[in-house]
Amino acid sequence: MAIGEALIELEAVVRDRLAAGDGATSYVASLAAKGRGKIAQKLGEEATETIIAALTEDDAALTGEAADLVFHLTVLLAERGLGWDAVAAELARRHGTSGHAEKASRTQ
Repeated sequence: MAIGEALIELEAVVRDRLAAGDGATSYVASLAAKGRGKIAQKLGEEATETIIAALTEDDAALTGEAADLVFHLTVLLAERGLGWDAVAAELARRHGTSGHAEKASRTQ
């Protein structure tokens, strides 16, 4: 499966589970019920675990942690009413711009 297809499918499942709101059967719904701060905290934990895997573990562990990171980012985006299409649009906007130039253009 291509990454775009996987992200579209994941986003659809996350949105469905957020809409259903059944925390008893859905991890997504139970996480969302705890609020945006908890979702963001989980995203941070997964980012840390991804870094650790990158530095100390094998490729399978890194891939697994990266998947967890993308999953939790998808939940956070969906909870905010955003999706991967918004991320893709921002990447397209930045395409062809030097990373240094893009960073310098951000307001402090």
